[in-house]
Amino acid sequence: MARPNILVVLTDQWRGDCLSIEGHPVVETPFIDRWASGARRFTRAYSANPTCVPARASLMTGQRAETHGRIGYRDGVPWEYDTTLAGEFTRAGYRTHAIGKLHAYPERNPLGFESVELHDGYLHFARRNAADLADIDDYVPWLREVTGRPDADYAEHGVDCNSTVARPWDKPEWQHPTNWTTQRAVEFLRTRDRERPFFLFASYHRPHPPYDPPAWAFEQYLGRHMPPPPVGAWAHDMWGTAGKPHDPASPYLEMSAQALNRTRAGYYGHMTHIDHQVNRLLEVAFEEHAENTIVLFSSDHGELMGDHNLFRKSLPYEGSAHIPFVLSGPGVEPGVDERVVELRDVMPTLLSLAGLPVPASVEGRSVFDEPRSLLHGEHVEHVMEVAGDVHWLTDGRWKYVWRSSDGREQLFDLATDPHELDDRAGDLAPWRASLVARLDGRPEGFVRDGELVPGRPVSAILANYRA
Repeated sequence: MARPNILVVLTDQWRGDCLSIEGHPVVETPFIDRWASGARRFTRAYSANPTCVPARASLMTGQRAETHGRIGYRDGVPWEYDTTLAGEFTRAGYRTHAIGKLHAYPERNPLGFESVELHDGYLHFARRNAADLADIDDYVPWLREVTGRPDADYAEHGVDCNSTVARPWDKPEWQHPTNWTTQRAVEFLRTRDRERPFFLFASYHRPHPPYDPPAWAFEQYLGRHMPPPPVGAWAHDMWGTAGKPHDPASPYLEMSAQALNRTRAGYYGHMTHIDHQVNRLLEVAFEEHAENTIVLFSSDHGELMGDHNLFRKSLPYEGSAHIPFVLSGPGVEPGVDERVVELRDVMPTLLSLAGLPVPASVEGRSVFDEPRSLLHGEHVEHVMEVAGDVHWLTDGRWKYVWRSSDGREQLFDLATDPHELDDRAGDLAPWRASLVARLDGRPEGFVRDGELVPGRPVSAILANYRA
């Protein structure tokens, strides 16, 4: 049998609970639900390092952050990896193509893809250093051409790319970056070389801010009753010092219900918009050889969206770290799977399903292998105003958190407290010992004489990273 085609649909900042098939009380994703009902849904999927750069490095290399070197967010550090997800499929004869967000550096680094059509969204570092936006973004020249304006920009509405401010898209819907990504993906599928299997990476920038979905999608949620987000009694004491009440991009905000509902309308509107566009993409992908196409839908990380008065990502709580992970195709039995999986598992999973060898450098495992007993995640903070690294462990039932800046610990029982309202930190010795075993020997010096050491200096890029 011919090797299967591969379609990876990756979104940016999509929470793991935000599919209506998962029982979300507000968001509507009817078309993804229809497909997912015949796919395998991994309900304990995580982004171990939940911001764009480290998460995507794990996805593209199949490695832990400690190995690929990016444990926090930092732009401008070259991606120099000999073995990548796309590179392995290219080497095996696949026609490999990426559309949308890669968030690599240099921006035109193809990461092993034969061709790339790029739209990373609003990146401050890239904009400051590019002579012209068109040099780093293929959506920009297209937008300028179709609008007939040589200065056209997708940020003309002025909404910040990390803020809670929401408003409808200011241009015709077909000019939205979400539609552009879909249209370019459809064009690739219809004009591709039929003599070769394809690996298509369709990477949507949304539902990452700015929260600017088309008006119909935004208005669908305005005025709708939305249950209040969970806020643990520990939230203000733990993270309140990061709050800036007059900054809509603050990672900690105690918003009014009215303002929060408008933000959620923008976020959920993006999801329903993407849902419709994914349906279009799947219809075209399945026009030919539907029985021989593997599809993965996932995200690089989630969005806290008011949980515990927190916004954005990077922290270990479910809103930030829990991601959707839905897989279908030959060799995939439909159903619900509670194994703990993460982004570094994507590479070995897809290679194995395609009958290709998994490189020795890969540290992830196929999602169909024996379940891992424990997942370690971390992220060096860059927005929370704590000079430290936040580490966490989970076995899918319990979650342990250690903040390296001050040694603060938390423990949550996800089975009885899925919203992490009740910090049950008590006898933490077993969890502490597990984290010590994972951090012993790290260059930061997190462990001394078998004990965790708070207050150590940290960096988003590990000292032993060769770049």
